[in-house]
Amino acid sequence: MTESNRIRRAAAAALIAAGLTLAAAPAAQADQPAGAPEPVPAAELAQARGAVQSPAVLDQLGHFFARKGVPPTQQLTIGAAEEARAAGASAPRLSGDTVPVYTLDAAFVAGTPGAPVAKAEFTASKVVAADGQSASVWTVRQGGSWRVVNIASGGDESDYAARAAGTGGGTAFREPQINAWYVLRDGRVLPLDDEARRSVGEGGVSLAAYQKLVHKRYGDKLPGSAYDRAGEGGGYQVDAADGTGGGSRLPAVTAAAALGVTVLAGTGAVLRRRRSTR
Repeated sequence: MTESNRIRRAAAAALIAAGLTLAAAPAAQADQPAGAPEPVPAAELAQARGAVQSPAVLDQLGHFFARKGVPPTQQLTIGAAEEARAAGASAPRLSGDTVPVYTLDAAFVAGTPGAPVAKAEFTASKVVAADGQSASVWTVRQGGSWRVVNIASGGDESDYAARAAGTGGGTAFREPQINAWYVLRDGRVLPLDDEARRSVGEGGVSLAAYQKLVHKRYGDKLPGSAYDRAGEGGGYQVDAADGTGGGSRLPAVTAAAALGVTVLAGTGAVLRRRRSTR
């Protein structure tokens, strides 16, 4: 097992133990599209955004940008004074909306009747620096308030939500095991990135076909499965016969020990990581 995998699995366990969850959304309305997750209330998104705007978080973001995403546990070629000056000059500011981040739902994979295709795992707010760097700040609800738990370079979470909204609407969600982003629209699962296109093809698939696809991939890897109990979690690779994307193979991506676990780089503080390059 790689060091990265050990860290991610430990982080997932810590997240579960901490009980970090999104606030419960109102009951689904009768006109909720089939397979769509319940929306996170606007008031909750506003509170999550407020947590990102706190002076302490903005200060940490300044240092994140000054260090170019390098964790504080690693040495830089600049001194503390120069880092402090760069942090002040970075002038971090929020860009775009704070969005809920939806992840493939284990109940949907299992085939539970009425289960949505994805569930809200955390919210993300895109922040940009004066020099053009960007970061995604992740927040979760803990003990009645919203708390920042991770800062990741880049802005995938907000960018894909905006892409979905700008191409016809629907719900953007992620299949983390293969790092694929999709949009659920009009009963179809459509690709938003290259990984998703290799998974479901350029034209996407029906919601029912996608359920069969992910059940084939992960049905034996759900929480409580032998795979889960064995402590596996090294990633998933799409075989040529597995998807509908023309037989392309996808690179294995490190995942949590079982489907349905959000992987953060720790809890209890703002932590920094560099997003993997695609």
